[in-house]
Amino acid sequence: MVDIGRRVARRASDALGPIAQSGLKALIDQFLDYVQLERGLSPNTREAYRADLLSFAAFLQGRDRRSFNMVQRRDILDYLLAEKERGLSVNSISRRLVSIKVFFRYLQQEGLLDRNVTEAMDSPKLWRILPGVLSIKEVERMLTLACGQDRAALRDGALLELMYASGLRVSEVAELKLDDLHFDDGYLRCAGKGGKTRVVPFGDKARERLLAYLKEGRPKFCRDDSPRHVFLTYRGKPFTRKGLWKLIKSYAVRAGITKKVFPHTLRHSFASHLLANGAPLRIIQEMLGHADIATTQIYTHVDPSRLRAVHARYHPRA
Repeated sequence: MVDIGRRVARRASDALGPIAQSGLKALIDQFLDYVQLERGLSPNTREAYRADLLSFAAFLQGRDRRSFNMVQRRDILDYLLAEKERGLSVNSISRRLVSIKVFFRYLQQEGLLDRNVTEAMDSPKLWRILPGVLSIKEVERMLTLACGQDRAALRDGALLELMYASGLRVSEVAELKLDDLHFDDGYLRCAGKGGKTRVVPFGDKARERLLAYLKEGRPKFCRDDSPRHVFLTYRGKPFTRKGLWKLIKSYAVRAGITKKVFPHTLRHSFASHLLANGAPLRIIQEMLGHADIATTQIYTHVDPSRLRAVHARYHPRA
C-alpha cells in the first residue's frame, strides 16, 4: 500500500510540473498531517513545524522556487541568514533548519523529491553564524548622539548606555523595573529566558546616566497610571520590544552606521568587546545569561587577533 501511495504521489507530482505556491502549502499540510497522525507528535510540535515551513515557503516564493525540487542548498543558507538578520535567536534558527531537514526527508521518503539537498547540512556549523557587532567607535558615536538635558535625550542616553554596559536583551530592558536597580553596589537584577534571574554589573558611566534620567527625565514621562518600569514612552507606558528596536536603529542611522543593526547588536557588541579585552568566557556567559557556554563561544570567532595572542602566550612552541 505504501509503494502504491508513493507511485500515485509521484505521478501526481510529475503531472503538476512546477508546483505553485499553493502546491508548496499543500505538501506542507500533507507533511503536518503525517507528523500528527502517523508519528503521534503533539499539536504544539505540529504548529512549530507549520510556522517554520510556511516561513520558508514564503521565502522560496520570493525566489520564484515553484517546487521543492528547485530548492538549492544556497537557498536554505540564504534563508537562515535572512532569519538571523531579522533578529531570530540561535536556537530559533537551529529549529528552522531542523524543520526543513525533517520535511525534506519526508518528501524524499514519499518519492516527491529528486534530491535531498539538506542531507549534508550540519546544523551546528550553520546556525553558529557570527553575530553582527559594532566597533567601539561606532558605539561611542551612538552614545554621543544621545546627549542633552531634554527628557528624550536623558532617557535614550541612559537606555543605550545601559544596554551596552550590561549586555541585556531588548526584552529584558523593556521589562526592567526601578526595584531591579542597585546603585550602591553597581548592579541590576533581570529576569531572562525561562524566568531565570541573574545579576549584571553596569559600571560608572551607565550609573551616572541612569541617575540623571531618573531624576530629571523619567518624571516628565510619568503619568498617574504609569508602572514602575525604568524606561517609559511619551505615553507613560513601558516600551515594547519592537519600539526599543526602532529607537536603537534610529540612533544607528543618525550615527552614520551602515551595518545592519538588530535588537541584539548592542548585546553582541558588549560580549565581543569584553572578550577582546581579556574577559574570561565563563564570566561573559554568566552576564549574558547563557545556559550553555557553547552559545557564548560564538564570540570567540569575532576577534581572531585575541586567539592568536593567547596561543602565542601559552603554547610552548608558539
